[in-house]
Amino acid sequence: MARDTTDLTPVSSMDDLVGHLKDGEKPPENFRIGTEHEKFGYYLEDLSPVPYGGERGIRKILEGMQSLSGWEPIIDDGNLIGLYSADGGGAISLEPGGQFELSGAPLETIHATCRESNDHLAKVRAVAKDLGIGFLGIGSSPSWTLAETPIMPKSRYEIMRRYMPKVGTRGLDMMLRTTTIQVNLDFADEADMRRKMRVGMKLQPVASALFAHSPFTEGRPNGLVSWRSQVWTDVDNQRSGLLPFVFDERFSYRDYAEWALDVPMYFVTRDGIYHDATHVTFRQFMDGALKGAIPDPQPQLGDWANHLSTLFPDVRLKRFIEMRGADGGPWRRICALPAYWVGLLYDEATLQAVDALTADWRFEEVDAMRSAVPHDGFRTPFRDGTVLDLARETLKLARQGLKARGRLNDEGYDESFFLAPLEEVVARGTTSAEELIRLYEEQWDRSMPRVFKHLSY
Repeated sequence: MARDTTDLTPVSSMDDLVGHLKDGEKPPENFRIGTEHEKFGYYLEDLSPVPYGGERGIRKILEGMQSLSGWEPIIDDGNLIGLYSADGGGAISLEPGGQFELSGAPLETIHATCRESNDHLAKVRAVAKDLGIGFLGIGSSPSWTLAETPIMPKSRYEIMRRYMPKVGTRGLDMMLRTTTIQVNLDFADEADMRRKMRVGMKLQPVASALFAHSPFTEGRPNGLVSWRSQVWTDVDNQRSGLLPFVFDERFSYRDYAEWALDVPMYFVTRDGIYHDATHVTFRQFMDGALKGAIPDPQPQLGDWANHLSTLFPDVRLKRFIEMRGADGGPWRRICALPAYWVGLLYDEATLQAVDALTADWRFEEVDAMRSAVPHDGFRTPFRDGTVLDLARETLKLARQGLKARGRLNDEGYDESFFLAPLEEVVARGTTSAEELIRLYEEQWDRSMPRVFKHLSY
């Protein structure tokens, strides 16, 4: 996330919180696609991670990107920690371990979002080349220990680093050593939000298998296809994972708000200062728990928006819906991730079909699938078949949905060709992680430099 929100509107009731979510509603003709992706920077000469400071650090990359793009700086305690387009055209931010993130603009088609990502990567390469830096497309850092991983100077991350070890065993790994590709999608009304959240939750393990791409840790194979997905099983289970109430056919904005109210906060910002609030929930905050502890202790809508951004379920609801289950990966997958979810969720007939396909899936069996996918990938059993079967079926539906959308590029192609990388994976029957391990073992003589070269943008 590039910037924390400032909205001074006072919060006085539950209706204000629910209304904030409801305000995301849009007519279908105004639906947009926002694609985010993260990547690891490394020094070409020795494959070591890139720190924030210094003549060849992350800050220098941000400065170079600012010069190329003309975007505005984001400053935190005197440090340049991101950039944003003043016209709403996207943002660049830093994840805790220096993962370099593009938060894309809300765009009408996948053609446009893919052009945006390619333009961003071209600018990154132009800046990084002169600094002797490369960038990797993979779901977890393949060779660095936690101790070797640099830490970015963002105030919210310092609070998170202190808090994470108190609530789980893998929070620091998540923060410092994982990357993702994510797509943000719109909803028309509460019923549409309900269907998209429900389908997204149920199919997120399938997406995790389709995008599994993190088989190395600290310089060797880790025995998993998605180390990143396994990390998420014990980050902070109060605020992450599957949400049982989303499976309920009566699920509402209010249900999500009620859950979010009772998750501990991370921080409250006042006048640019981050105040640690990990000892209270948002409900307690509304009941006056921070009176005397922070300036202006009355909750504001900006506080609520920031709190929602610190919740990490597999599908997150804000004023849009975020699909969060995919590993980071090569550039073709940056376009494939929105193609998969737009195909399933933005065409009404296809959404009805996929909702019907998953209608009787129970929380317990989806949770079991989610737990098994990091190790077993496509081989994960589900009912009478496997996750590979589900991947095939949902990809067919996604292709159908994209063709029905009929959004053509200048050459006359619809958006369905962006599914090709996923269809190749399914045709092969093994995850991209398994293909990486095969190359590592059979062709690259177990060479980590070859892994870096293969995965560089």
